[in-house]
Amino acid sequence: MIFDSHAHYDDKAFDGDRDALLSSFPQNGIEGVVNAGADRRSVWKTLELAEQYPFVYAAVGIHPEHVGDMREEDLEWLRGLLAGARVVAVGEIGLDYYWDQTKKELQKKWFAAQLALAAEEKHPVVVHSRDAAADTLELMRSEYGKRPACIHCFSYSREMAEEFLKLDYRIGIGGVVTFKNAKKIREVVEYLPMDRILLETDCPYLAPEPNRGKRNSSLNLPFVIRQIAEIKGIDPQEVEEITCRNAKEFFGIGTGA
Repeated sequence: MIFDSHAHYDDKAFDGDRDALLSSFPQNGIEGVVNAGADRRSVWKTLELAEQYPFVYAAVGIHPEHVGDMREEDLEWLRGLLAGARVVAVGEIGLDYYWDQTKKELQKKWFAAQLALAAEEKHPVVVHSRDAAADTLELMRSEYGKRPACIHCFSYSREMAEEFLKLDYRIGIGGVVTFKNAKKIREVVEYLPMDRILLETDCPYLAPEPNRGKRNSSLNLPFVIRQIAEIKGIDPQEVEEITCRNAKEFFGIGTGA
């Protein structure tokens, strides 16, 4: 069974067929999905999805692109949501310097605050880090330490992956690993121990080959599984089983956590 550790089924790209698509997952071997919030609206929608579908779980947090509107009371709002039975992580939180270099300090402030919240409430974190490797690593070392964390949609070098592994973090691998120009990520996958890999889509974005450029969904994960299996020299079924187990252990699903 397949577990998608990071999706955005609240996105408007799914407005036309959301229920039909999600309802098809069990018969297509999708055992679980963690839907990640990004702002207040998407967090509420994520919670609705987690209540509606028994295989969907929620991560709640404010994405770095949306922290400009954050207030202290938002932290208490998130804290209250973490008590929900369907909420398994704080996320998607982090740093993104790709679009806007002017709000670095604001992003770091709220990233640190949400890391502290996750530590206090004993929830894992799902971390977005784009063009911000050094600051992400520094903040996580100083503010979070060796607590459960996944670096989602990993886009850095093998050397940076090694630094995150020293903190015992998981690494999110998705459709990019199938791209023809994805040599760096394939090298990361080759290096990573299998028990550190979480399978993800980040849908509706980053559909794998041969569907690159189209709307992504968890139904595309077999392409990612086959690519990882080829890199690691193991059977795709083994990749599927290990990554599913990794996700359930990380999020505390079905473990009594």
